[in-house]
Amino acid sequence: MEEQIRQPAKGEFQAMYSPLGSLIRRQPVTVPLDATVRQAIGIMDEKRIGSIIVADAEGRLPLGIFTLRDLLHRVALPGCTLDLPIAAVMTAGVITVKPQTTAYQAALIMGRRGLRHLLVVDDAGGLLGIVSQNDLFALQRTGLNDVTHNIREARDLAALQACSQDIRRMADTMLGQGVSADQLTHLISTLNDLLTLRIIELTHDEFDLPQVKWCWLALGSEGRYEQTLSTDQDNGIIFEADGREAEQVRKNLLPFADSVNRKLDACGFPLCKGGIMAGNPEWCLSLEEWRGKFAKWILSPEPKALLNASIFFDFRPLYGDEELSHSLRGWLLEASGKATLFLRLMTENALQCQPPLGLIRDFTYDNNKDFPHTLDLKMYGSRPFVDAARIFSLTNGVAMTGTAQRLRGAAEATNLGADVEAIIDGFYFIQLLRLRHQHDLQGNEAGANRVNPDTLNELDRHILKEAFKQARRLQDKLRLDYRL
Repeated sequence: MEEQIRQPAKGEFQAMYSPLGSLIRRQPVTVPLDATVRQAIGIMDEKRIGSIIVADAEGRLPLGIFTLRDLLHRVALPGCTLDLPIAAVMTAGVITVKPQTTAYQAALIMGRRGLRHLLVVDDAGGLLGIVSQNDLFALQRTGLNDVTHNIREARDLAALQACSQDIRRMADTMLGQGVSADQLTHLISTLNDLLTLRIIELTHDEFDLPQVKWCWLALGSEGRYEQTLSTDQDNGIIFEADGREAEQVRKNLLPFADSVNRKLDACGFPLCKGGIMAGNPEWCLSLEEWRGKFAKWILSPEPKALLNASIFFDFRPLYGDEELSHSLRGWLLEASGKATLFLRLMTENALQCQPPLGLIRDFTYDNNKDFPHTLDLKMYGSRPFVDAARIFSLTNGVAMTGTAQRLRGAAEATNLGADVEAIIDGFYFIQLLRLRHQHDLQGNEAGANRVNPDTLNELDRHILKEAFKQARRLQDKLRLDYRL
């Protein structure tokens, strides 16, 4: 079925919805089928181009394309003579598109087929021009500039909601282009940060806030820069006040925080079902109160405390006085590094989420009634990596919050060494499958992290199995460290 592309409203992320016909800047450069490789690369050098189209004698109908990559792999490395006919080394069976095809659609075609060039032809198949992956990336950067500019210039909720849609469309486009999961989740989190900052700025002007130092905290996946296309909001506030003043400061901050939470909800970030939001008085606390919370969880590690640790220990500053957040992080690393019992219980809790690998079959299933024969790629896929990285970071004083950064930061102390990159690759492959699945659901939150492995191709199934093995390897390391 043909891709259904919603046309954006005026002022929305226009760049990637431009027709390819508007990107063609010059006449296509061609050589006939009987030209030699020497003649082709001579023209490429003269015109300073990285590819040349092989066409019929009239130069109208495209028959193939010859690129610098072809020159390397089909001529130079095999040691072929430059007097070979270009037909012997060109890439035949080129994919053509019409000039009204959008850049967004072209990016999807390139990403899915692993192409670097598309030929633009008219209705009769006549050659009009060529569009490269670099052309689209240049346009993508323009689109990114448009998105960030629109966020900065947003003045009301409607504009903010349009920006949120822009972020989703940009993420969809980059996913189609084959951008890696680590880059994509970081981009999504960064753009969501910008949107949240703008919401906070606009809401700040609506309230008479107390004259104290305060900081908006990003928690959970946002705190780790690991947001996917389907995510709710987890946030809090830290402020400076002594015990006597804290209640009054909190009372003044809560209406503002609640307003920010509701605007985020209107922009596509659902309210946290567990109430982990800055508008909840339980998570709008002074520095002293946050230390008290963390100290209680560390010293009395009940099941709920361990669950809270999996969210709140991944905090980072987003807006306001960042020194408050840094001070809390420094205190937490010192306190948790000495809390052997707490770390042991966190490890026991982490080991409860075993990667779904079977002894005989490839995978095991959790018998979910709503989504039978599926794997929860968040709970049993990415979470084992995230939990292990958190424990390693707390044990070894690694201040970073991202899972990959934590694993690299603790690699030497944990004796993971060079193998840490294979572990990180496994984590990001699972993240990529989550992103692809969420893209296919088109905003339907039900089953956003559940994938039926039978729908995966053989290669993806194999890599997923290997990624789960890397998660199990991390858990084996934890089990060994804490003798569990």
